[in-house]
Amino acid sequence: MTSAAPLIAFQHVSKSFDGGAVNAVDDVSLDIAEGEFLAVVGNSGSGKTTLMRLANRLIVPDAGSIIIAGEDVAQVDPIELRRRIGYVFQSGGLFPHMSIKDNIGITPRLLGTPPMEIADRVDELLDLVRLDRNQHRDRFPHELSGGQRQRVGVARALAARPRIVLMDEPFGALDPLTRDALGDDFRDLHRTLKLTTIMITHDMTEAILLADRVAVMRSGKLLAQGTPTELSKSADPYVGELLGTPRRQAKRLQMLLPKNGAPPQGNAT
Repeated sequence: MTSAAPLIAFQHVSKSFDGGAVNAVDDVSLDIAEGEFLAVVGNSGSGKTTLMRLANRLIVPDAGSIIIAGEDVAQVDPIELRRRIGYVFQSGGLFPHMSIKDNIGITPRLLGTPPMEIADRVDELLDLVRLDRNQHRDRFPHELSGGQRQRVGVARALAARPRIVLMDEPFGALDPLTRDALGDDFRDLHRTLKLTTIMITHDMTEAILLADRVAVMRSGKLLAQGTPTELSKSADPYVGELLGTPRRQAKRLQMLLPKNGAPPQGNAT
């Protein structure tokens, strides 16, 4: 029995900038199954954001192809493609001059959805991302906290009921408590709505906690992909270094945090 075709397939994709001087994505092949949550991890300049921007034709590859739901995205109208794929920006990416309800409803409106249906969908999504509809519907982005703006960004990405959501460092600018809560909430949404999610992050701990599978990039190359257990078998030193970070953090926290009322170790003065 053959396995199902991937929902998203990058096939020998390359993209360079500055006349070929910078190989942002270098011969990357990567499959993402329907319903999967994939995190793409790497440092700045690794090519992870470029890879995601290629998926919805914000930029086009120099070589290779990207297949989504059996279609080569090069043959799909880019505007139509983007309206079918949810996109969550790092800072929320909200339109400052538009109310929260108008920010969330913009894609359904562009798709010709009747106003009453949009209003119902906005309220449904505000409930889904845990924002009180009566308090937030008519407010503007500058009136919200960073975490609230990011929740609105998630709601907007889901407004047209996409199968695929792309997330570019979605929680990186938030405080630790808000980041942790939003990550858990989106993971629940991913499961409940049966989404296929690609999340870009530089944080391996976040990737391991949220994603089903992790892809590691460096200097435009895909170095390894798999579950944490599978990644631990990689011989690449950079992959090992990234995987070592959560372990080192956990070990240090274990030493510093008190146990059973005992004083923390390592900070004696």
